[in-house]
Amino acid sequence: MKINIKGSEPAGSTPEGSSWERNLLEKLLLEVYREQRRNRIWRWFWRLLWLLIFILVIASSGSSKPTGAHTAVINLEGTISSDNNQADLLRKSLKEVYKNKNVKGIIIRANSPGGSPVISSIAYEEIRYFKAKHASIPLYVVTEDMCASGCYYIASAADKIYADPSSLVGSIGVIGSSFDFTGLIDKLGIKRRVKIAGSNKDMGDPFVPETPEQAQIWQQMLSSIHEQFIQAVQQGRGKRLKIAENPDIFSGRAYTGEEAKKVGLIDDFGNVYTVARDVIGAPDLVDYTAETSWEKRFSKSIGSTMLQNIRGMTDQPW
Repeated sequence: MKINIKGSEPAGSTPEGSSWERNLLEKLLLEVYREQRRNRIWRWFWRLLWLLIFILVIASSGSSKPTGAHTAVINLEGTISSDNNQADLLRKSLKEVYKNKNVKGIIIRANSPGGSPVISSIAYEEIRYFKAKHASIPLYVVTEDMCASGCYYIASAADKIYADPSSLVGSIGVIGSSFDFTGLIDKLGIKRRVKIAGSNKDMGDPFVPETPEQAQIWQQMLSSIHEQFIQAVQQGRGKRLKIAENPDIFSGRAYTGEEAKKVGLIDDFGNVYTVARDVIGAPDLVDYTAETSWEKRFSKSIGSTMLQNIRGMTDQPW
């Protein structure tokens, strides 16, 4: 039997063995650290590369201008409202169009059921303002599926209006609607408590009976807005409107493109391609529609696949 009397280490153990294990552990930890650092470096490299690409594409898309003669296209679509603010989008789009000397004509591609009379009026006036400053560049509206009510209000400011024979055009009228729930709450035994200062402050409340005076006020407001609409259309379309032969032209009814041509609401049949090619004489189309978000501008420039990669990159913790 061999007894170790120099310490508590078991027989056969040596300091060299313990040192070897410690060195191995240190090497493993160091290698893990180096690997993590390499991963971080590459991760930052790709992030910075994507960021550089993003900046370059945004800069090029904002500064580049089409060369050669072409037709500028501006889209007017959706319900006209302060949320979409088509007046502001049209103004921004037209400002960009007139900066390019290669634009031979402008097409506003319309596809809207109408909406806010205020936004429509603003857009109408802006189109007339730009037309007066740039009279040498023709501005046309081309209707696709529909250009009704507030959309037609805007369209009447154009030099000419084109549509497909099956398009829906016109609807020169004003509507205001609500519900009357007073009979329902009476049946349910519900009492409405409304405190007002001003006898007409609750006008339009569906749970309060409407008085004859309030109904008359509503009608006066609608008639006033309707009259402004009519005046704008007459100002824009002039003698092309066949009002005497068509007394219901301002009744709020919609016309097909074929009917609209007969009554003077449109000038001829056509689409963006035929108008650009045969009327303006510049068949190349360039979209100048102002966008409302950087994602729309960016996706138009680089495509949706790369945009998804950018989104994924920006979603990661930095």
